[in-house]
Amino acid sequence: MAKYFLKNRWKQCILEVTMSELQICSDSLLENFAERLKVCGHPVRLKLLCMIEKEDACVTELWRCLNQSQPVISQHLAVLKDKGIVEAQIEGNKRIYSICDPFVRKIVHSLEAGGEEPLLEPLHTVSK
Repeated sequence: MAKYFLKNRWKQCILEVTMSELQICSDSLLENFAERLKVCGHPVRLKLLCMIEKEDACVTELWRCLNQSQPVISQHLAVLKDKGIVEAQIEGNKRIYSICDPFVRKIVHSLEAGGEEPLLEPLHTVSK
């Protein structure tokens, strides 16, 4: 049982709510978050995302920095692009990748900040 304190100008009271009465996110939203987390959870993809967030980069720069083969990096970028997490802009003969998913960008920023940044804002606040 969770307790929430409600305050208004005239009185203060305690609202008791059971866990089954609380709904933080819809099931479809949670499934969407879970899918994106699963895609980003691979260590190579996570490294790619951290590198891309610091500076938009092309495949050649990424595979050289990660000491991986070009096909491996291209396959991971294709998965991230297919899921709408990164996008590629063509500049000359290069594809420059950047993160286009705001949720994933927050995750990467949180990782870079040592986990200090909140990933989600509260969906419901109780105040009266």
